[in-house]
Amino acid sequence: MSLTALQEQRGRLVTQAREALEEIKTNTEESRAAELEQRHDTIMAELDAIDGKIAREERVAKLEREEEECRAKSRPNMGEGEGRGQDEPAKPSYRDAFVALARCGFNPQELSDEQRAVIKEGVAEFRAQSTTAGAGGYTVPTDLAAVVDKTMKAWGPMYDEAICTVLNTSGGNPLDFPKTDDTAVAAAQHTEATAMTDDGGVDATFTKMTLGAFAYDTEWVQISMEIMQDSAIDIEQFIGELLGERLARRVNSELTVGDGTGDPLGIVAASAAGKTSASTTAFIADELIDLLHSVDPAYRASPKARWQFNDTTLSQIRKLKDGNGQYIWSMGDIRTGEPGRLLGYNYSVNQAMVNAATGTKPVIFGDHSKYYVRKVGAPVVGVRREYYWPNIGLAGIVRLDGDLIQTSAVKHLIMA
Repeated sequence: MSLTALQEQRGRLVTQAREALEEIKTNTEESRAAELEQRHDTIMAELDAIDGKIAREERVAKLEREEEECRAKSRPNMGEGEGRGQDEPAKPSYRDAFVALARCGFNPQELSDEQRAVIKEGVAEFRAQSTTAGAGGYTVPTDLAAVVDKTMKAWGPMYDEAICTVLNTSGGNPLDFPKTDDTAVAAAQHTEATAMTDDGGVDATFTKMTLGAFAYDTEWVQISMEIMQDSAIDIEQFIGELLGERLARRVNSELTVGDGTGDPLGIVAASAAGKTSASTTAFIADELIDLLHSVDPAYRASPKARWQFNDTTLSQIRKLKDGNGQYIWSMGDIRTGEPGRLLGYNYSVNQAMVNAATGTKPVIFGDHSKYYVRKVGAPVVGVRREYYWPNIGLAGIVRLDGDLIQTSAVKHLIMA
């Protein structure tokens, strides 16, 4: 089914879901209301499936556009003047040279002179025991490393600079951030001809947050020589998705629920208490409203103020109503880019967050710009050839840290 057809189908489902909601009134019979709610849930399940198909179609279309741009760049350049009308050999890109290197078993002698020159100019070798090309392996091109980075964003919101504050540094030395809370201190009224108080009672008090650099790796993944040499396989996409997903699952989990002991302090662990539910297994709409208002309006006004919860919790939230019988969750529109909202704010579905159970923290809300993610360089992918011959081993590693610079900026709902 085409992307246009999928979007049209989604539009019809949105309309049907809205009709089901509108038909549920305060005085609707209980049996009819239950039937309409079941119909609404069925439509939402279909809508989720359509959203997944649309996302995949858009991703494929994007990859196709990028592939066409790559082919266009590699086409011969027609010069002007006497040489016009004759194909001029184009210098191979580093990406093309790297793929050619992979397909020939990482033997530089099988490359053309132009390809070897490009590899020599841009390669960064990766091996602890040796720095020679024969004993070590080549890291992937810079634009391939960017594929890994992009995949990580798709897997978890905590690595996305559109949600948190991301700091990129070239080194992993400790990074200190001074902070202070002066909100409880007020200016004093001044009396004419009277000296101002100077007892140190209102001096500004500073503390600090320190970000380090914790490293996570994918472990070695073996890829058969046949796959590497098969021209029908998009080797760059394969490597990016395989290693990116492995890194992403761990990184997003640590930045979400890490305890700060040998790992980043996750946003949930760093957040302050905002509301305690009356139940041990479920929460109500009023408790989410209380959680929202437990965060100071100065933080709620931030463009990065949002909710976070996992998909199971989202399914529960979709069914919650306010005192007037209106759902507190509002549906977005993928055609216009409008996201779904909860009580007027955006939300992120984060599968690293826990379900509602005794003593857990299934929901957080606040200004996510106050959560700092420190990245040390870019994710690195290395290749090991002789060790797994005739197969090839690949592994990825990333260094980062994270912490909430103002704990009052993000608060959590904790179950009783």
